[in-house]
Amino acid sequence: MSPEDAQHMDRALDLGRRGMGNTWPNPAVGCVLVRNGQVIGEGWTQPGGRPHAETQALAQAGKAARGATAYVTLEPCSHHGQTPPCTDALIAAGVARVVAPFPDTDPRVSGRGFAALRAAGIVVDTGVGTEVATEDHAGFFCRVSHGRPLLTLKLATSLDGRIATANGDSQWITGAETRAYVHHLRATHDAVMVGAGTVRADDPLLTVRGGNVPKQPVRIVVSRRLDLPQDSQLYRSLDDAPVWLCHAEDAPHALCRTWETAGATLIRVPLDGRQLDMASLLHSLGAAGLTRVFCEGGGELAASLLASDLVDRLELHMGGVVIGAEGRPALGALGLDRLADAPRFGLRSLRRIGDDVVQTWTRQRRQSQE
Repeated sequence: MSPEDAQHMDRALDLGRRGMGNTWPNPAVGCVLVRNGQVIGEGWTQPGGRPHAETQALAQAGKAARGATAYVTLEPCSHHGQTPPCTDALIAAGVARVVAPFPDTDPRVSGRGFAALRAAGIVVDTGVGTEVATEDHAGFFCRVSHGRPLLTLKLATSLDGRIATANGDSQWITGAETRAYVHHLRATHDAVMVGAGTVRADDPLLTVRGGNVPKQPVRIVVSRRLDLPQDSQLYRSLDDAPVWLCHAEDAPHALCRTWETAGATLIRVPLDGRQLDMASLLHSLGAAGLTRVFCEGGGELAASLLASDLVDRLELHMGGVVIGAEGRPALGALGLDRLADAPRFGLRSLRRIGDDVVQTWTRQRRQSQE
């Protein structure tokens, strides 16, 4: 890998991240076209997943693409979907070389794109930008490999692990700068998810605010009985951003009709005991096309996801306040008897935002499974 390859791939990765949160079910891909050391075209996957990054870059480059090198953050698609294959577009444009991190795990592609390019006489080099690209495409890969979206759980806690006082006062544990960062995280996910208790207690809007976003995330509420207030911000803003309600089969039919008539999407989820089956819920979201879901609680929903070993990323935002034992804990009961059965995470990053400490953790295998 040359320094130039690394530089142009970094730019392609930066471009690809512009599509995060608004390209599902497609991956958020970036593409840079370079000829004689000069960038002649750039593109990234557009909202809704089309046009693709390669198409955007080729349109910008025009005839200058002949003989160029294309830096793409994922193997170009080779199958006919709602758009023609990107491999065909690259071949027709006369691109001489394609640089990518690795093959696409989607079985419709999975090396076929690279094979088609090589068959057309195009040089294909891989292994550039693999670490960053793996993280950027983690949600897409999770859906392809496991049938569910990647799940990020955010917990905003006091220094002693509380999310509210005993009477439910939680505004604000973290500062304005950290809350602005949460909106950035929402924007990079396909959906924001909360439990029914959070809707009843906080009446959240769950949209991205403070910046221009091409597509608001889907707003998901997990509510077995659909016992949600119909004077809530979510109900009043159904025309502004999608609302999906995950409920059990025994939810009252009248409430189902009310929410559906108002414009919400209802997703029926089987029960696991007295709670919704979290694995089935996430697989339903994956089947609907979601690749990245950002969960903002509350404590019972967070505990259910952790107990089901479904949390892939943990965002822990700690404010400089102490609430005490009478405050509400960040998590509900996990039912653990052995430490070896506890969900474990590896620290990915730690930084200060304002007066808060923001930690990002990634899922590890449980000790009992090793």
